[in-house]
Order: sequence, then structure tokens, then C-alpha cells
Amino acid sequence: MTAQPGPDEGALFDLPAQDGSAASKDVRAAASTKAAKARRPAPRRPAERLPIARVIVDTPLPHLDRYFDYRVPEDMDADAVPGCRVRVRFNNRLLSGFIAERAQTSEFAGRLAYLESVVSPEPVLTPEILGLARAVADRYAGTLSDVLRLAVPPRHARVEKEAAASPEPSGKDGPGPPGASADPDDATAPAGSTEAPALPAAGPATSESAPAGPAPVEPGPWTDYPDGPLFLDTLCEGRPARAVWNALPGRDWVDAVAVAAAATLSAGRGTVIVVPDGRDVAAVDAALTRRLGEDSHVALTADLGPAKRYRRWLSVLRGGVRVVVGTRAAVFAPVADLGLVVLWDDGDDVHAEPHAPYPHSRTVLAMRAHRADAGVLIGGHTRTTDAQLLVESGWAGSLTADRATLRRRAPQVRAAGDDRELARDEAARTARIPSLAWRAAREASRTGPVLFQVPRRGYLNTLACAGCREPARCDACHGPLAVRGSHAMPSCGWCGRVAGQWACPECGVTRMRAVVVGARRTAEELGRAFPSLTVRTSGREEVLTRVDDRPSLVVATPGAEPVAENGYAAAVLLDGWALLNRMDLRASEETLRRWLSAAALVRPGGTVVVSADVALPVVQSLVRWDPSGFAERELAERRELGFPPAVSMASVTGAPEHVRELLDQVDLPEGVELLGPVPVAPDRVAGPERGAPEAPAEGGSGRREDGTHPRERALLRVPRSGVGALARALKVAASARSARRDEHLAQVRVDPLHVV
Repeated sequence: MTAQPGPDEGALFDLPAQDGSAASKDVRAAASTKAAKARRPAPRRPAERLPIARVIVDTPLPHLDRYFDYRVPEDMDADAVPGCRVRVRFNNRLLSGFIAERAQTSEFAGRLAYLESVVSPEPVLTPEILGLARAVADRYAGTLSDVLRLAVPPRHARVEKEAAASPEPSGKDGPGPPGASADPDDATAPAGSTEAPALPAAGPATSESAPAGPAPVEPGPWTDYPDGPLFLDTLCEGRPARAVWNALPGRDWVDAVAVAAAATLSAGRGTVIVVPDGRDVAAVDAALTRRLGEDSHVALTADLGPAKRYRRWLSVLRGGVRVVVGTRAAVFAPVADLGLVVLWDDGDDVHAEPHAPYPHSRTVLAMRAHRADAGVLIGGHTRTTDAQLLVESGWAGSLTADRATLRRRAPQVRAAGDDRELARDEAARTARIPSLAWRAAREASRTGPVLFQVPRRGYLNTLACAGCREPARCDACHGPLAVRGSHAMPSCGWCGRVAGQWACPECGVTRMRAVVVGARRTAEELGRAFPSLTVRTSGREEVLTRVDDRPSLVVATPGAEPVAENGYAAAVLLDGWALLNRMDLRASEETLRRWLSAAALVRPGGTVVVSADVALPVVQSLVRWDPSGFAERELAERRELGFPPAVSMASVTGAPEHVRELLDQVDLPEGVELLGPVPVAPDRVAGPERGAPEAPAEGGSGRREDGTHPRERALLRVPRSGVGALARALKVAASARSARRDEHLAQVRVDPLHVV
């Protein structure tokens, strides 16, 4: 027999025992522990220098609106720079964020987690923009992360890895001089701050990067304004100048803005220009190219696409260019050593951000200029009451042309309802297109294009009973009836049902009349009246940019008026009552803005006919072309009645029970007056806040007849000096509800556009 080998003979390693003995269990446990140690990564070591990163975590919850401390691993020390994007573990979730700063120690007593990763070492959040975002969040009772979503565009990895086109900026990149956190939109100069009047006396330049003896800049269109050359000289010296500018009629304003940017650039400082829409961006972009050259500025618009827009934004961040023109989002463009901010047509409601915390471009730019010790130019063909308040408070000066220049440049404005026209044509008071408008259009169309401004788009948007004038409504859902086209039947605007057998429930009449006539119906009427002329429309469906300088008719809605090559020969402003009768505190102010914007497109000496009562103050201001006087009177009336902008207001909107609950919890500062709450129509609720209830309250459907849920709104009125305290109180109340994980948050807006 062959001898069996012993346990240690012929074996390369020991095998664990196969029985259930204690020895075999110990062997298996030891092997498992050894394997686990082999798989475990090496312990992470914190960075030797400034091992703590204070991170802004991307979360919308108000009670988490603060910095959170994390350890910086040694292998991320070089990439984890202040302002870069990171990923962190937060409440067992992986969230994005920004590093606000690096520190040596942390005040947190517990054990800190490490950064999960550095998304990119690019410092996309500069100290200036971080400080501005924090101030904006506090001003509007919002969170820092919400403002940063507006300020920093989404990352595009491929673009970010491209080689920088220019060296890093050499100008100042800080948040501004000490004590510059006051809100200039309060129209009260902060104590100890540096006042910068619109046209200061000559003195030494304050910018560190301003070269000695900058080259003079040709004033160009600014010679039409008595104080224009002095305004430019101040910018050339690198010193701030703040002005509210009433631009002359015509399109010279784009060249004037380009000259102001060139003057600021000659002092070594940057410029941010914000305009309402892409057409204005293109016009200013072309003017900047003529004045500054091809590669001295960038245009930032949403339609560029993520890659192209991020590439341009990075060129600004890296100091490649110092002049930026764009729409609303450009207010946060990271321009180095900012010397001038320009806002065109600040009364346009597109300057109000529709996302939380709903900041307005005018307020953000004013705050940014104040913090950066930069100049301000708020311009337009009209003047808002908000801009007038800045002038009356002394925070900004008034920059206007003299009356002789204005009369030479402005068209002749005539009201269809004046006494002379009523004596000639008694129907002018009620006619939609009075005889004066027909005569002006017929004569002007022989020499050039004629503009017809119509307040409403569509065809026949509102119908009423031809007998008793009651609004025509759907028999099924009580929605408003309208006609969508020339061959269409009346149909409901809510459910879409055709009202073929409609009869008035009040008087039984089966005929309807048009209450509001849209742009397409107006174009049809004009086409029949002027068969030899081309009639074009410009509105939401198709917005024209330019029209040729030849006889034609252009029907456009407000804001969509194309530019004529040499100016319109005439303009007719229809349905003034539709603009003036809106239930809005700013109805008259907005009407004058729309009228002046259209009239400014008419060539000098042309004719503008407005279909409105000549006795109205807003019509008189249009006839005299006096937007400053109108803004002054309007502001005085609002100051007497306690309406914005003479005071500040905040609105709380939501389901009735949620509005009342928030109001019960907020500790209102002294001087705050509560108005309401009152029911609010669904179309007055703009941009529901995160977590706003969409379902009805418990205990019932809570639906109206139109299928919507009931909403209420309360207004909080406070003097302008107390808006900061009110915003803090609202933020504390919202944070308390958020900490209790209350999912039903009412919408809070500071300085809402619509309060009536």
C-alpha cells in the first residue's frame, strides 16, 4: 500500500477545514477580514494648507441657505479653488455646489465629510458675483443657490477644456469698497458711502487699472445732450457717473451706448449692457463692432446654444473681453473691473426675472454698480417712475436734450379725439380708425412705410352681445368666446367648443359684436382699404426685424415693431382704451412707454396719430413728448397714495390656508402694513414658487367654475428704507416652515410688478 501524504506534504498552501469546527470558522473569518482590508481604499488625508472648504450646496430649501464645511482631500488640494464646482455628499445624496472659500479651521464640532469630487477647477464664481448674489438673495427674500442658478450658466465640459483665448483679468475682482452693501434702489444714499452724482466735477480717476491720460473719445450722438460730453469725460477718467437718460427719437441710442462703452474702456474698465430682447442685442452688437472692433466685446443671448454661450461667457470670465451686451441674464456677467452698467428700456417687463427670487435687472445693476463703484446709465425713450425716484433722491442725475433739439428730432403727434378733429368728424370719438388716421396713412404711404400699432394679437379676441353688450361666454364652461380667423366660427377660449347656436342669456339676441380687434383682423381691414399696398404683420408668431424704405403698411403689436430703413413716414396708435383701461397700477406708465417706443421709429417731421382722448394726461405727455414730466407727476400721485415705487411692497400668494399660515408666523418689523389677503385671479399669479400647492386643500375639491384652484394674495407695504428688514422677516418665516418639512410654501415676491 502506498503511504498517504501528511497534512503538510505536497501542499502549496493550507486549505481551510471543511467541517463545522471552531477552527475552520476562525480561518474563514480571518480570510474574509483580510480580503476586506485589501478592498478598502487607503485612508484619505486632508490638505495641509486650508483643509476646510466652505461649500454653497445647491438646494432650494430656505433653512439650508448657508455655507457647509467639508474637508478637502490632499489629492484635490490643487483643484479645489474658491469658485469652482464640486460634488458633495449631503443628506445621503450627491449634490452639486460651489466652493465659496477655503479656511484653516471649522466651527463645526462634529466630524466633517470630504468633498466627493471637483467637477472642474475653473473658478466660475468670482468673489464679486458671489457677493452680489448674496445681496440679491437678501434683497428679494430668496436663497443664494437660486440666484446662482441665474448668475452662473450650466457647465459645458468640452468648451471649458479649450485653451483660454486670453490671459487672466488684471483688474479688480473684489466685491467693492467697504460698506457698499446698501441698496441703491431704496433711493436713499447709505451713510458713509461715496456719492457719485450724474455729472461730477473733474478729478483724479479712481480705477487702479485706468491708464494715465486716456485717449479722448468722440462724443458722437452725445453732443445732442447738453451734459452728454461731460458724462463721457467722467467715464474716460475712470470715475463713476450715474444718469437717467431720456433718449431722443430714432435709433441713435445704440451708437450712444457704444460710445459710452468705448469711453469706459479707454479708462481700462469694463461695461455691462442689458437690453430687452435679441433684436436690441443685435443692434447694440453692430454698434459696438463699429466703435470697438471685432473682438472687443461679446453678446450673450439664450438663442446662442449652450456651447457657444458658455464659450463667450468664459471669455469674459478669463478677461478676454471687458464689454458685454445681452438680455436679462447678462446682469451677472463676470466683467473684470466694472466701470459702467447700462440698462435700456427699464420699463419693459421682460427685465423682471420669472424665476425665484424674481429680481429686476434695474435693481440688480444698481446694486452691482454701487458695490463696484461703477457708473450707471438707465436709458429709454420714456422714463419710469422707478427711474424718476432715483433722480429725485439724488442717486442719479437727469440726462435729457433741450426742447429745441427735441422738436427738431421728434415727429408731430396728433390726437384723434381733439376738438378740431371732433368738429370735422363727430364719429372720431367712437371710430376705431378715425378719419385723421386714414388721412395720415394715405398721405404718408406715398413716401414710405406706415406703422399701425395694435395692442392685441390674434383676430377677434373678445366678443360681446350685439344687443346688451354683455360678454359672450361658452354655454358649457362659461369661458370667453373669440374668433380665431376670417372663416372661423366663434369658439371657446377654454374648452374649444364651437358656439354655433349661441344666444345671449340676458336678452336672447343671437348676434355678436367685436370688443377687441386683433392685429390679423386689422391687417385684413387695411388690406381692403389700401389694395395697392403690401400689408405685413409682426407679432408673437413672426417678429420682423426690418422693413424696406418703400410704401407699405406694417401692423405690429407693442414691442414687435420692426425698424424702418429711414424711419416710418407715419405711425397710427390704435385702441388706446385697451391699454389705458387695464386693471394695473402701471397702466398709464406702460401705455406711454409703448406709444413713445413706436413713435420714436418715425422719421423727423413725420406724423403720429394716437386714437385716445386728448384730455388724458398720458395723451398730453405724448403730444408734448414729455416723459419726464409725466413720470414726475405719476410719482407724486403714488407717493400721496402710498403706492410703489414711493413705497416698497411684498406679496404672499398661494392657497388661502397657506397664505394665512405664513402671515401668522412672520414677525413683521415696525412700520409694515398688511393689506388683505384677498382672492386673486389665476392670470395674476406669475411663476409659482417651488412647492406651491397644485392640489386642492383637504376636505373638498376647492375648484372654481373655470377649473382652477382658489388663490389668495396678501400685500405687505413698508417704507423703502424698511424693505431689507421686511425681506429678512419673510425669509425667517419661510425658513421655519421649510425646517418643519412643510411642503406647501406660499409664493413670496418682493417688489412685484403688479400690485393691483
